[in-house]
Amino acid sequence: MTRSSAPRLAVVEVTRSRPHAPGYHAYVDGMNARLLEAVRRRGWDAERLAAGDLGRATLLRLADTADAVVVMGGEDLSPALWGGPADHPHAGRHHAVADEAQLALVERALGRGTPLLGICRGHQLLAVATGGTLVPHLDDAGGEVRHRTAGAPPERLMHRHPVDLVAGSRLRAALGARPGVQSAHHQAVDVVGPDLRVVGRAADGVVEAVEHRGAPVVGVQWHPEDRHAPAGQLGAVLDLVAPRSAVVAGRSRLAA
Repeated sequence: MTRSSAPRLAVVEVTRSRPHAPGYHAYVDGMNARLLEAVRRRGWDAERLAAGDLGRATLLRLADTADAVVVMGGEDLSPALWGGPADHPHAGRHHAVADEAQLALVERALGRGTPLLGICRGHQLLAVATGGTLVPHLDDAGGEVRHRTAGAPPERLMHRHPVDLVAGSRLRAALGARPGVQSAHHQAVDVVGPDLRVVGRAADGVVEAVEHRGAPVVGVQWHPEDRHAPAGQLGAVLDLVAPRSAVVAGRSRLAA
């Protein structure tokens, strides 16, 4: 079989099954599907890989030839990964297999300089992979409450707020100085490693975006793939790690 000439993108999620939380899973699954559709429209050969279902070795093998990686949102990261409190009263569900597999993938991408976008959990994984830490629960840090009443419908957890982006950052060049974003989270990035720089914060100071100092690696705490995100935001963010393929550009010229 002839390999596609399109660049390959690995879209890495936590799991394809959450029987304990069908409403949450449906919402997350919808966001992941929208991102996959968006990158395929941009000419990429995109594949969804569920880290928690595959495990570390299989995930690394299947993503080995990817030209770029997107790590999606999902469950809380285990505090064991970053030295957080193991018995925090507001700790969410963890997925140990996905934690190990995704962290290994992010570390490999950073080592290789592979373009990578981290969304929500993926953004937090970037911080942890570079030696950083997380805020275990925003209420305790005096931050803006993002994770509403437990058990509430996911669409009620997601809400719009502005993010202030740093001048000179790639994200500011792509989205402007103060874009509105869709987010829902109760953990956040606290400290980042020396290879990352914080380039976006919410009004309450919560870290909303990071960029790698030398590699095409970006993390955003918000969800540009949410159905209520501003029009064009997902494409603008994807351009930073997975720009529109020359395959699509070539087709457009032929059709002109």
